[in-house]
Amino acid sequence: MNIESSSVSEEPFKNANITSHVLDERRRLALAEVDNAKFSWFHVKVCFTAGVGFFTDAYDIFAINIASTMLGYVYGATLTSNASLGVKVATPVGTLIGQLLFGWLADIVGRKKMYGFELMIIIFTTFAQALSANGPSVNIIGVLVVWRVLMGIGIGGDYPLSAVISSEFASTRSRGRLMTAVFAFQGWGQLAASVISCITVAGYKQEILHDVSPNFVAIDKCWRILIGMGCVPGVIALYFRLTIPETPRFTMDIERNIQQASRDIETVLALKEENDIPLGTKTNVPAASWSDFRKHFGQWKYMKVLIGTSWSWFVLDIAFYGLGLNSNTIISSLDLPFGSQKNAGVTGAIYDNLINISIGNLILSVAGLIPGYWASFFLIDSWGRKPIQLYGFVVLTILFLIMGFGFDKLNANDAGKKGFVFLYCLTDFFQNFGPNVTTFVIPGEIFPTRYRSTAHGISAASGKLGAIIAQVAFSKITSLRTILEIFAFFMLTGIFSTLLLPETKGKSLEELNEED
Repeated sequence: MNIESSSVSEEPFKNANITSHVLDERRRLALAEVDNAKFSWFHVKVCFTAGVGFFTDAYDIFAINIASTMLGYVYGATLTSNASLGVKVATPVGTLIGQLLFGWLADIVGRKKMYGFELMIIIFTTFAQALSANGPSVNIIGVLVVWRVLMGIGIGGDYPLSAVISSEFASTRSRGRLMTAVFAFQGWGQLAASVISCITVAGYKQEILHDVSPNFVAIDKCWRILIGMGCVPGVIALYFRLTIPETPRFTMDIERNIQQASRDIETVLALKEENDIPLGTKTNVPAASWSDFRKHFGQWKYMKVLIGTSWSWFVLDIAFYGLGLNSNTIISSLDLPFGSQKNAGVTGAIYDNLINISIGNLILSVAGLIPGYWASFFLIDSWGRKPIQLYGFVVLTILFLIMGFGFDKLNANDAGKKGFVFLYCLTDFFQNFGPNVTTFVIPGEIFPTRYRSTAHGISAASGKLGAIIAQVAFSKITSLRTILEIFAFFMLTGIFSTLLLPETKGKSLEELNEED
């Protein structure tokens, strides 16, 4: 009797174990389909859908580098240091908030539900900036600062969402290239800002030069067109973002529905489903919660990874945004032909100043930024993420040491100034063929599904904190040589934070996060 009773009572547990084993096996099969999928049109769609966001982000962020000079002419000879700081630091402040907020929301409510919403914020606030104006009680700089903070929140949301969506849809062997291609749109965005500026200023040349005194109405039109054009690619990409499916890993591991995830995989990758799982079948994986978050990252082997990704992004953005948002100031200090002219006070000189600034930024983009992104694209899945980031920080440390401690000698003659510009372009190149790309890619791979977007948002927000610090430093420290030497120190610390990170090349997301 006891034996029969025991066997009957054990039967539900046996069935539960069998079901659990079947579900676990089905989960592995479903994820293997994604990890081993051939590169398809859907991957191209994901790349462009996510990449256009970074194109828009970079355009909006770095267009202000050029537009601030135009604003200075229209609303004063030059912007005051505080006004210039406010306009440049507003977007990184909003971006920091957006990265934390949207990173957390994407893990709670889903990637798909949030994707596109952040782009709506960017489109609306960009258009609003182009329509901003002075009022009796409100200065236009204050209005722009408010709109750029709000725009930054949308831009911040794009970082974790695009990173996680592209990584969770990518196959293992091409995940690095897909994520790098998405991020590389940032370089094209910066280039587009320079090109649009050149076209706009050249288009209004006759109006600017028409009178003996400067035609500020024409210059006012220039900066509004330059800023407003930033919403065009966002409008184009909005439909695709709103219609992209939920990632199978979120559906499977957070919503806990294998059947729906399998259907999504079959739909987007055109695969044939081999195993039928009843509707609503749930997997048994850890659920996200504050207590689980503390338990997970309370372990040193996971905490050190979050520290490594956050500090690496923090120190990288100190230099990346310190240079990118102040390239006009740096180049003009060298008195080069394509730098801004210090005696730009009359009509002809103002036009020359604006066109030179636009051309100077275009040269920097073509010479260093874009080649660096694509060098990473071709090598990231063969060399690996960690080696590229490590040697990138090493080379940047050396370059900033040369530029900083050799600043006076380099600026002693024309040949030295050209050498400085060459070194400047090299820093742009090795930032992108180095930590600027890998600090985006690694956090999108290395964290578990239930915290991938949140942890990526924390890492990215650390970077924007560095960008804010860099802008404040530029406004308070008058010596460019000192700033470059400080950059060298932070690049050195990036070497040590990189050593905390594991290599992610060639491993599935589940292998990396011990969720296999």
